[in-house]
Amino acid sequence: LLEISNYINGSLYGSDKLVASFSIDSRTIEDEDVFFCIKGKNYDGHDFIKDSLKKASCIITSKDIKNINLNEKSYIKVNDTLQALQKTSEYVRNKSAAKFIAITGSNGKTTVKEMLAHVLSDYKITYTKGNLNNHIGVPLTLLSIKQKDEIAIIEMGANHEGEIDFLCDLAQPTFGVITNIGKAHLEGFGSFEGVIKAKS
Repeated sequence: LLEISNYINGSLYGSDKLVASFSIDSRTIEDEDVFFCIKGKNYDGHDFIKDSLKKASCIITSKDIKNINLNEKSYIKVNDTLQALQKTSEYVRNKSAAKFIAITGSNGKTTVKEMLAHVLSDYKITYTKGNLNNHIGVPLTLLSIKQKDEIAIIEMGANHEGEIDFLCDLAQPTFGVITNIGKAHLEGFGSFEGVIKAKS
């Protein structure tokens, strides 16, 4: 984390290194993004390092980069790229002076988030795009926070106990909104009482 934080302190916080944003998708990566190679169920971001280097300024990887021309670009090797994404998002969140509003519930999260973002649009805000509300989406939202933001609206979803707790540890919300508690994802929570406990 120290090496990553030293790198991203670049254009985010005033030095001369170029960091535009953060990405886990080589198809949508923008110039000077930091690219995290995340391994999912269907794809492994490490397979797209060569493509991502066309635009990325830095690659976060759990593998050595061999036989690829880095062309004066950087890469940082970590043990676990998902954990690195989450820890980096926590670091960026801790740099922010914004008020954080976390929204969860069995349904209605995205609608309430969009309503709040509209009502608070006179402020400088960042909010969850789409429904990126899980252990990957919340860190990506936190990593999109700008230094001058006054409010951040973070949507949080869960399908098992402990997930909201973990996301709250990352986002450290100032305010919490629970839209409702219903009988959703019972296979992960075990019971309706499990849903109540997790959302609370």
